Amino acid sequence: MPKERRSSRPPGDSRPAFARPPGAPSPDYDDDQYGDPRTAPRNSQHRDRRKAKESPAASPADRDRRRRHHSRQASSPTKDRAKYSSGASANSGSHLLSADALSKLNAHNQGARYDEKRDKDKRQRKEYKNIKTAPDPVHRKRKRKNRDVSGAVLEEGRGKRHNRRRESYNEKGAHRRDDPDSRKRRKRIYIFIGIALLLLAILIPVAVVVSNKNKGGGSGSGNASNAGSGSGNASPSNTCDKSDTPADAKGTYTDISTWMDTTDFNCTFTDETVGNLSVMGLYSEWDDSAKANDNVPALKDDWEYGKMPIRGVNIGGWLVIEPFITPSLFNYPASANVVDEYTLTNKLGSRAANTIESHYASFISKDDFQNIRAAGFDHISWRYLLRAIEWCRENGLRVNLDLHSVPGSQNGWTHSGRLGSINWISGPQGSLNAQRSLEIHEQLATFFSQPRYSNIITIYGLVNEPKMIDLPMASVVDWNTQAVSVIRKAGLTRPYLPFGDGFLKLSDWQGEFQNVDDKLVLDTHQYQIFNTGQLPLNHSARIALSCSGYTGLLVASNNPQSGWGPTMDGEWSQADTDCAPFLNNVGVGSRWTGTLNFGSNEDDIKQNYKQFLQMYAEAQMDSFEKVWGWFYWTWKTENAVQWSWMLGLQAGILPEKAYASKFKCGDDVPDFSGLSGSARR
Repeated sequence: MPKERRSSRPPGDSRPAFARPPGAPSPDYDDDQYGDPRTAPRNSQHRDRRKAKESPAASPADRDRRRRHHSRQASSPTKDRAKYSSGASANSGSHLLSADALSKLNAHNQGARYDEKRDKDKRQRKEYKNIKTAPDPVHRKRKRKNRDVSGAVLEEGRGKRHNRRRESYNEKGAHRRDDPDSRKRRKRIYIFIGIALLLLAILIPVAVVVSNKNKGGGSGSGNASNAGSGSGNASPSNTCDKSDTPADAKGTYTDISTWMDTTDFNCTFTDETVGNLSVMGLYSEWDDSAKANDNVPALKDDWEYGKMPIRGVNIGGWLVIEPFITPSLFNYPASANVVDEYTLTNKLGSRAANTIESHYASFISKDDFQNIRAAGFDHISWRYLLRAIEWCRENGLRVNLDLHSVPGSQNGWTHSGRLGSINWISGPQGSLNAQRSLEIHEQLATFFSQPRYSNIITIYGLVNEPKMIDLPMASVVDWNTQAVSVIRKAGLTRPYLPFGDGFLKLSDWQGEFQNVDDKLVLDTHQYQIFNTGQLPLNHSARIALSCSGYTGLLVASNNPQSGWGPTMDGEWSQADTDCAPFLNNVGVGSRWTGTLNFGSNEDDIKQNYKQFLQMYAEAQMDSFEKVWGWFYWTWKTENAVQWSWMLGLQAGILPEKAYASKFKCGDDVPDFSGLSGSARR
């Protein structure tokens, strides 16, 4: 067997990511620690699966082709070397005659290696389960009650289970194209995990220092004019005084001279940490007297969740990059295979840090939060960047802090950071990554338990969209239970904790995940465009589904006697087609093929279609407000109007104020007979 090569890579720097100088090597990880999913034999047993979103089944020819493809992937390079690498002159005859025996021996050895790896994974899973701790007794437990089963099954694609390969379809139900470089990148999966943890270290360490040095100076003046127009074209600038940075901090995260943008940051140096996260960047004083509008309480006053509906908007595609939100970042030929944040980072190479930081600094600005307030919103849902929390505070906006991606990927979709297979809870390193995500929660919960966040971070999500049609429900519930315990014990006791429905029927949650905490909320995401069964619906039928369908479904779920209990809609949109570029992944088309009847007056069609779109949005809002409320997906996109509340306002297809919609369910609905297919603007 060939001797393993000695790595020429320098030893890894074991310091926390925020304390390492730029370019310093990260801690070393061995291949065995992260594993290679191709080394394990394929399991012939298929579990019963539910379909996440309706999509065409693979043809027998496609299945055969994929079997042959995976068979080639699983072939052993050791076998090939044994067959062809002899130095003898009679190489061909003797070695080909014994190829069968060699392959059997190799299969035996491969099986032994797999058995050893399987035993190791079992030990890790056992260790992961053993860390389970009892929920914090401070919190009142929800009582389990006898409940009637709800008959409402209206969520798209959440019907019977079907046997299919997990990795064959993406989030929206479209088949993924083969990736010629996937095998090489799977070998480097540890790089992705390292990047995910590094991003947390870069984005989170922005908190409070006890000095007010440079307050109001330079870029940190707090003026909206310094923060750009809110259109994504703000120019990052750094005008901080760098003179007080100690020599041993030069080149680390706390070296303010390395920050691309210092707008509204406190420039004072500090090496303090909370939860092992740096507390450099923000000021020690804060004011919670602001309120978003006259219909809601100020931040310092309690919000009556469950009685007062949430009207919120997500800040998506900002700190977790999504191709359909910012397609300009993915403007590469198909051969480059740039399809998610991971492959984008690889493609950018040495330019990645500056390109992505520029996106962080400019895609969302202070003006955006002022405009969100002006649009009548009262809550924000987004990822991590703490400067924006202070901008929310200034505008009286409460924050839903959501863990949108976790190490290993909870669903294998682009918005988890990397398109591919799931390696969280299940998969070669599923147990290890489940434990890592609990440790991330411990750090974040410790950090956000600081008094300055007690009135503003009122909702804290466990994990976004775990794909429970592929992940065992019991395992996800077990992880949820441990996450709640970790969060509460870290001191984050005030926020409500949403957990995802996992693309299961809402009625499947009846009686599940009980007696854990009195501030849990079931989070469902409702869209009508990813289910091929709903594509034929005409415009008036879509509004009817948004009213009677959603209302019945959600009200039943929200009632502890007929469903799980407190329920909110954490994502929805105005889109009536899936035609936005890259929505179904880069280079993938849409399910919807409609026609526009240009025989009618085009201006009338546009006006009629605008009327439908606003009524369609307001119908969904009315249904969601009958339970805990909603968060629209999303505030800003580059050009997908029906996915951007900001662009929708500009187009005149959304209410001027989120709390003042014109249409209510029960009002008369036109037949929209003048519209054929979807008459888009």
